[in-house]
Amino acid sequence: MICNSLLSQFTNLSFMPCQPVFSLHPSSLRSSIFSSPCFVRNNRNKTQQDKLVLHATTISFSARNQSEGTLSIVPNVVSVDRPIKEEPNSMEFHRRNARLRVQNLVDRIRGLPISERIRIIPVFEREQAFQNLSGFNDVLLALFIADEPDLALNLFCNISSYSLMPDSWTFSIIIKCHCKKNDLDEAKRVLENMVEIGFLPSVATFTVLINSFCRKGKLQKAIEILEFMGRIGCKANVQTYNCLLKGLCYVGRVEDAYEFLMKINKSSVKPDIYSFTAVMDGFCKVGRSDEAMELLDEALEMGMTPNVVSFNTLFNGYCKEGRPIEGISLLKNMKERNCMPDYISYSTLLHGLLKWGKIQAALGVYREMVEAGFEVGERMMNTILRGVCRRSWKEEGLLKDAHELFEKMRNEGCAIYPNTYGLVIQTLCVAKEVDKALMYVNEMVRIGYSTPRMITFNCVIRSLCGEGRVDEAVSVLILICEERRIPSRICYNLLIHEFNRLGRWLGSCTVYGAALKRGVIPHKRPSK
Repeated sequence: MICNSLLSQFTNLSFMPCQPVFSLHPSSLRSSIFSSPCFVRNNRNKTQQDKLVLHATTISFSARNQSEGTLSIVPNVVSVDRPIKEEPNSMEFHRRNARLRVQNLVDRIRGLPISERIRIIPVFEREQAFQNLSGFNDVLLALFIADEPDLALNLFCNISSYSLMPDSWTFSIIIKCHCKKNDLDEAKRVLENMVEIGFLPSVATFTVLINSFCRKGKLQKAIEILEFMGRIGCKANVQTYNCLLKGLCYVGRVEDAYEFLMKINKSSVKPDIYSFTAVMDGFCKVGRSDEAMELLDEALEMGMTPNVVSFNTLFNGYCKEGRPIEGISLLKNMKERNCMPDYISYSTLLHGLLKWGKIQAALGVYREMVEAGFEVGERMMNTILRGVCRRSWKEEGLLKDAHELFEKMRNEGCAIYPNTYGLVIQTLCVAKEVDKALMYVNEMVRIGYSTPRMITFNCVIRSLCGEGRVDEAVSVLILICEERRIPSRICYNLLIHEFNRLGRWLGSCTVYGAALKRGVIPHKRPSK
C-alpha cells in the first residue's frame, strides 16, 4: 500500500482552501533578505542596503491587501493601488518579447567558449542590462538555460550591488539553478527562505523541486515538499502528481503508484495521459506489460488520446520480456489511432526483434521505417545485416535480402563494421558464391579495414578447395602471411588435403614446409 502520508496529503490538497502567505513589514523583509548567507558573504563591506530599498522597489501594503496579509511590491517608477489589466494581445506581445530577449541572451552566452563565459557578466553590466529587476531576471534565466547555473548563482549573490531586490521569479530561477546542480537541499532551503520573506512560490516552482527529488529517488523529500505546499495553501496540479507517480515507479513501488493514480482519478484533479503513461512505464520495467496494456485500455475508455510515448513504453516492455512480435500488432494499432510512430518506436521494436531472432519480422519493420522517412543508423544497419546473414545459412530465401542490404550500405557510404564484412563473406561462401567472397576479402584489405578474422579466411579457403581451385586458395594463404598473420592449422590442413586429392604431391610438401617454418604442425601430411 502507498504510504499513508502521501495519500492523506493528496486528500487534503484536493479540497484545501487556499491560505494566504503571511506577510512581513518592509523593514523585516529587507532584514531577512540581507541576512541570508548569500548576501552576508558578498556584501560585508557594502553600504548599499538602504540605497537598494530606495532605488529598487517601493514596498507597500494597500488597504485592500492589508486585510488579506499579502505583500505588494511595486516598481519605484509608478505606484498603483490596483492591478493594471492588459489586453490579451498586449500581454501576449510582452510575453513573446520577453522570450525573444532571453533567447538572444542565451545565444550570446552559448556563442562564447565555456572558459570565457564568466566574462559575459561585465559585458552585460556595461550594456546596463541590470537597470531593473526584469533585465536582471532575464540574464539569470538565460544563464540557467545556457547550462551556467554557477554563474547565475554568483550573479544572484551580487544583486544588492545593482540596487535591486529579488522577487518571486528571481527565487524561482535560483531554485531551478540549484536543482540543475543537483544541490536539492539548498534548493529546498531557498524555497523555505522565499516563503519566510513573504513570497508565495508558484505550483511550477514546487513541481520543479518535487520532480528533482523524485528523479534522485528521494521520495520522502518530495512528499515533504508536497506537505509544505499544503501548509501554505498552494494546491498541487496534475503535473505535480505526475512527478510523484514517476518517482514511485522509479524506486520500484509500482503498486503504490497504481493506487495513487486511482486516488487521483477520484479527485477534482483529474489525471492525464502522462499520468497513465508514468504508471505504464513502471509496470513495463518490472515485466508486467500486460497490466500496462490494460491501463492503456482504461485510459482510452476514459476518452484520453494516447501519445507516442505511451506506445513506446509498451514497445520497450514487450521487447524486454522477449515478446517483440506483440509489438507488431501494437504498431498497427498505433497507426489506426492516428498516432504516428517516431524513430524511437521503430528502433525499439527493431532492436527487440533482432535480439530475439525474429529476422523476417525485423526486415518488415526496417522497410516500413525507411518508407516512413526515417534514417536507420549505421549501428542498427550492421546489426540487421549480421542477423540476416546468420539466418540465411538456414533460410536460403534471405540470401537475396542480405546482398541487397550490403549493397545499399556500400552505395550510401554507410560504415560497414569489420565483423559485419567478415560475416557477409562467410555467407557468400555458404551460398557457394566464392568469387564474390574472394573479391570482398581483397576489397576489405585494400580499403584499409582490419584484416578479416581467421574464421573468414578459413571459409574462403574451404570454399575454393571445395571447387578444386587450390591455386586461388594458396593466394589467400599468401594474403594472410602478407598481413603479418599466422595462418591457422585449419588453413594448412585444407590445402594439404586438396593437393593430395589432386595428386599434386609437390604442392602439398611446399604447404607443409611453410607451416612448419611458421611453427604450425598440420594434422594432414603430404602423400602420393
